[in-house]
Amino acid sequence: MTTHLPFSQACENNKGPILERLREIFNAPGTVLEIGTGTGQHAVHFAAAMPHLQWQPTDHPAAAHLAVARLEQAALPNILPMRKLDVNNTPWPTLDFRWAFSANTAHIMAWTEVEQMFRGIGAGLPEDGAFCLYGPFRHQGEFTSESNRAFDQSLRSQAQHMGIRDIEGFSALAEAVGLVLREDFAMPANNEMLVFVPGRSTGMRPTA
Repeated sequence: MTTHLPFSQACENNKGPILERLREIFNAPGTVLEIGTGTGQHAVHFAAAMPHLQWQPTDHPAAAHLAVARLEQAALPNILPMRKLDVNNTPWPTLDFRWAFSANTAHIMAWTEVEQMFRGIGAGLPEDGAFCLYGPFRHQGEFTSESNRAFDQSLRSQAQHMGIRDIEGFSALAEAVGLVLREDFAMPANNEMLVFVPGRSTGMRPTA
């Protein structure tokens, strides 16, 4: 009997394009820390396609159960057991990772939580690592599309702390913890993939 699993159409739509980029960036063995695993669709798809990686799924304690059945059903040897992670509870539990990934979380989190996410990743990311943040973003306060503007209004009507944020704000958070925005990849459906790495700023490289 097939168990009904939590499902996100957005994850299903974007997992292919995201994987194309992650293959280029997560190009050496190591553990990927995923912040906000959600339904687990990304974790299963990416871990299956990149067996050189160990995938560490995490989510807020209130949501960590959502992915468990899917991860158990997939039974992939390179997916580690789900970890509960509230980014606000610092210091974070011991998490050994080379890479970090988060998709469609930065517009759901409160800004203070985004700050803590960057602090936690900045504290644990090694010199040869990278943090990939996927989602819709603004540039200097401007939306990249009318659909993103409408999405932002929808988010803010649901909860005051939510909304699409400026890339410049993420860059400032990154620099405060020793990271820099190395690349900004344009993605389908008016989304982007921001790639942060340890180091000092020499100028971000936008990539189509």
